[in-house]
Amino acid sequence: MDKELIFHKPSFDDAAKLAQIYALRNNKTCDSTVLDTYIWKDLYHTEIYMEDEAALILMRDDKGYFAAMPYCSEDKLPEYFELLRKYFHEKLNCPLRIDLADEEGLSVLGLFDDPAFVVEEETDLKDYLYDADELKNLPGKKFQKKRNLINKFMKEYEGRWEYKTLCCVDEYFLEEFMQKWVDIRLSEGVDSKDTLIVEKDGVIEMLRNCDKVTFRIGGLFIDEKLEAFTIGSYNSREKMAVISIEKGNSDIPGIYQVINQQFLLHSYEDAKIVNREDDMGLEGLRKAKESYNPIGFARKYRVYEK
Repeated sequence: MDKELIFHKPSFDDAAKLAQIYALRNNKTCDSTVLDTYIWKDLYHTEIYMEDEAALILMRDDKGYFAAMPYCSEDKLPEYFELLRKYFHEKLNCPLRIDLADEEGLSVLGLFDDPAFVVEEETDLKDYLYDADELKNLPGKKFQKKRNLINKFMKEYEGRWEYKTLCCVDEYFLEEFMQKWVDIRLSEGVDSKDTLIVEKDGVIEMLRNCDKVTFRIGGLFIDEKLEAFTIGSYNSREKMAVISIEKGNSDIPGIYQVINQQFLLHSYEDAKIVNREDDMGLEGLRKAKESYNPIGFARKYRVYEK
């Protein structure tokens, strides 16, 4: 019997179940946790279809509809891929397109060798993967510059700085910081206004629903003023911390290195891998991520029917 796919906007009541479904198969991309799904849901007009052990994610951009790789167990992936393909054909009247497809999912489906599909790597969107112990301890010569920045920060702000694990009751500090961050970035003219606003609103909405979405927040205070914060989630299947948000006062040398290290030390002691997401093709961000000596990448692909 054919299933009828009825999509709806994701509510925060769906988050806990979605998180369980996302963990049903191996996936080292940042999309293996639900945090980004909720942060960016308005930008991509996200809708979901959900069963007990499967979820389909439908999105839309200026080129039309596209989907995420189906979330389900590996053995069910061909079934839900075909369901999604049929939905695109019969309901959306367009060929199937999947963005940010993970390498393992494509291999399971045999799409790299399927003549009916074009598979293109989205090179600017590959996630950087790191050894968690290395980011916590910064050992050896290759991390010397990071240690120097941290030591300089510690010396300069001795007795004045404090790392805190934050939660919903700290929402005011985070909202205020996010608004200042947006104002600064808009004045610099670097980022898209729409993207900045959507990210800010997505983070604030998530904070207001922290009883329904599992994530962790770390904040760095100087003289009791929040100067940096980060938000992450955990993929227990991969033993991987995913860092989705990291904002800091760039006028303070070493602040990013300190918040990066402190967050992992306090929140993800069991993590073996750290996913710090992609560089969006931005040279400055690429250099920053490369400077932490990644151990590999979670590569992502665009898939569409010929």
